[in-house]
Amino acid sequence: MTDENTKTHATKSSIPPSGGEGASSYIDLYKEHHESIKKHSAPVMNETRDASFALFEELHFPTSKLEDYKYSDLKEPLAVDYGLNINRIPIPVNPYDVFKCDVPGIHSYLYFVVNDAFYATDETQSNQLPDGVIIGSLKEVATTHPELLKDYFGKLSTLKKDGLIAFNGAFAQDGFFMYIPKNVELDRPVQLINIMRSDVDFMANSHNLIILEEGSKAQLLVCDHTVDDVRFLSNRVTEVFVGENATYEHYKLENTHTKTTNLATLLIDQSASSSVLANVITLHNGVTRNHIEIDLDGENCETLLCGMVIADKNQQVDNFTSVIHNKPNCNSRELFKYVLDDMSKGGFTGKLYVAKDAQKTAAFQTNRNILLNKTAKMRTKPQLEIYADDVKCSHGATIGSLDETAKFYMQSRGISESEARLLLMFAFTNDVIENMRIPALQDRIKILVEKRLRGELSKCEGCVICQ
Repeated sequence: MTDENTKTHATKSSIPPSGGEGASSYIDLYKEHHESIKKHSAPVMNETRDASFALFEELHFPTSKLEDYKYSDLKEPLAVDYGLNINRIPIPVNPYDVFKCDVPGIHSYLYFVVNDAFYATDETQSNQLPDGVIIGSLKEVATTHPELLKDYFGKLSTLKKDGLIAFNGAFAQDGFFMYIPKNVELDRPVQLINIMRSDVDFMANSHNLIILEEGSKAQLLVCDHTVDDVRFLSNRVTEVFVGENATYEHYKLENTHTKTTNLATLLIDQSASSSVLANVITLHNGVTRNHIEIDLDGENCETLLCGMVIADKNQQVDNFTSVIHNKPNCNSRELFKYVLDDMSKGGFTGKLYVAKDAQKTAAFQTNRNILLNKTAKMRTKPQLEIYADDVKCSHGATIGSLDETAKFYMQSRGISESEARLLLMFAFTNDVIENMRIPALQDRIKILVEKRLRGELSKCEGCVICQ
């Protein structure tokens, strides 16, 4: 791939340092090329594009001076001069040739987004989907089935006063789309592989839209990978609408390289009696920020939100979560765990909001962290905001080291110090893994976590990309 494949038809701009100054280059770029951006997208997506740009022009990129970003240091990655593929030049790679998932028994519907463009699958897989199910390119579905998007696209993201989300709304031209009709249950998980591929430093902005109608069920596994040894920045926004009595499971596994900045926003809206499980795991990365917001907008909702981070070297991971109880008789549980080594940095902000009318709420939030040495840093901020009086709510956070007593006991039984440390770390992370409801995935993640804790780069052995 040449430089021209990854640039807009204008030359790459020289982007000054992050914050207000860094945003100005993209503001100028949008003003000059907004017609090209719209031309290579879809009308439904373009309806909110100018408004998103206006909001970004007002907010600019977020900095650590903002309360919600105090644990995310994005100044350096946002100052890089990235290429943008505004004219949608095809990427000369067939992901099916280079990605071979080695999760035994996963048997998934497999789809790819290369950088920020959906890679068309073959008709054989499409024909295997249950009647009425639509999975494909957001841009293409927005063109062929605009009625499916008109009540959903941007309905969650455009409400957020967030510079990164607004930037995505201005620049994203494609992404992943999944629609599950009423009372349809997918017979196997859907696997979405996000691949970053370029010969020059590159930025990808994509928008995913997932719709589950009443009584439907689906599982989505999102895997983030990088190919080339350049600097990448991905800014992905995912909107999920879970209908009444519907069940949705969202698994996200990041296994990228240290030059990757991964900015992922997950926005979920739950209707009455729906069930959601979200499990976000970061095994290897550069700079990562996961922004997760879940709105419980109907009675009797069930929500389980989990996350795990294993980081070393100079890696940074920030998980920002917000669980909002708007209706009564709902239950939510949140569990995030970090294992940090070397000079790595972790951040966790967990907001739990209970509205005045959300009586009989049960909401529990836990953040546990292990620092393996004195140079690793963890900052955590659990928050409760409760306006109802008949609730059961709690939050807790701990930062500590490995249990030396337990380690000494295992060593006294003939277990080496390194193996004792490994066993303690694995036991610490295990309850997050146990919340995965796809047995084949759970088994594979256990193997990858063990490799990672041993200091090995936890790659899927069957993936040519990761070799």
